[in-house]
Amino acid sequence: MPQLTADKRLEIEKKFYRHMCDVFLEMIKTMSITSEEMNERFVVTNIDLLKEYEKKGKSIILLASHYASWEWLLSINEKTAFKCYGVYKKINNKYFDSKIRAIRSKFKSELVTTDKTIELINKNENSGVMSIYGLASDQSPQVHKTFHWQKFMGITVPVHTGAEMLAKKYDIEVVFAKVKKVKRGYYEATFVPISDAPKLIPDFEITDNYLKEVEKQILEAPEFYFWTHKRWKHRR
Repeated sequence: MPQLTADKRLEIEKKFYRHMCDVFLEMIKTMSITSEEMNERFVVTNIDLLKEYEKKGKSIILLASHYASWEWLLSINEKTAFKCYGVYKKINNKYFDSKIRAIRSKFKSELVTTDKTIELINKNENSGVMSIYGLASDQSPQVHKTFHWQKFMGITVPVHTGAEMLAKKYDIEVVFAKVKKVKRGYYEATFVPISDAPKLIPDFEITDNYLKEVEKQILEAPEFYFWTHKRWKHRR
């Protein structure tokens, strides 16, 4: 954010590191937290929108970002009739991979590794399993696997297009999960529709609209974005 003064950037940096510590503490807290407490700490402001999607009987790709509390989004499995899945990259260390899986599946959501995602969606959509597939697609993809570059926070970077590809292939509606940090340990999530007819949308428009939502989220309170992910390590 080059438009900010050095003092302002330093202020954001300090707030970010405090928030990062909160995120790790909340991951630990997840192992013991009850459903009742989670409902108090992570509130969905427009759960009725999910109910509308339920009536359609179609699955959803829920796009999130590494902002505020993306981990606690998995608790929505208890708030909806959808079967919820979180797509993640497997960790090489078996102990930490097992621990992360245990934490993220606390509320009966299931995790699926990136290399198994297409297989799972193909199986579910062909058998009529109404699902929510959660993806945090704001990180930097490998350049040699990049199909699309776009401006993000003023810098042209490679972007993940896998979610859009899956939405178009299986005609799955796309929704953005905007998460707001209310105070320490308390969050609000609002679902923002991005596309209800993905096959009719021009290529990369879904991805670009998602990035715009992430950018708006960051600009509102930049200290809650996970800057350590080095999103801008590849650029044009």
